[in-house]
Amino acid sequence: MDITTFDAADAATASALVRTCAKVDSWVAAVVAGRPYGTVDAVLAQADALASGWGAAEVAEALADHPRIGEKPHGDGASAELSRSEQSGVDTDRDTAVRLAAGNRRYERRFDRIFLVRAAGRSAEEILQHLERRLENDPETELAVTAGQLREIAALRLEGILS
Repeated sequence: MDITTFDAADAATASALVRTCAKVDSWVAAVVAGRPYGTVDAVLAQADALASGWGAAEVAEALADHPRIGEKPHGDGASAELSRSEQSGVDTDRDTAVRLAAGNRRYERRFDRIFLVRAAGRSAEEILQHLERRLENDPETELAVTAGQLREIAALRLEGILS
């Protein structure tokens, strides 16, 4: 969908599109309510500004149906298809896959949520390095890092959909 079509779409259609980028209802509603934007850059700037205050509630909402890094998303919706595409670089050797799975479990025990990183353009080894480094963060720092990664993912998805 291009920006002109997005700006003119009914609220339900526009909301469904934005929700594939990040499933944070208040953010989706605010992005849609801000139309018309006129340019992709304008919608991206507004979407990022609206996501800048994401905290624990928004992170939990966005991660509720997010696949673990290294696991293939289930389903056939647009969000699952985007996740499959973004994680295409995670296909890896068995040793790295086992290390990713173990790291995911450690992360979940430590932070009580799944590990999330922008996977697009990153190899499994790079993702594993991010995971291992982030396990050293304190919970407050890690929440901010996770929120930032969600913002990056949302922006990349929104730009891809509207370009």
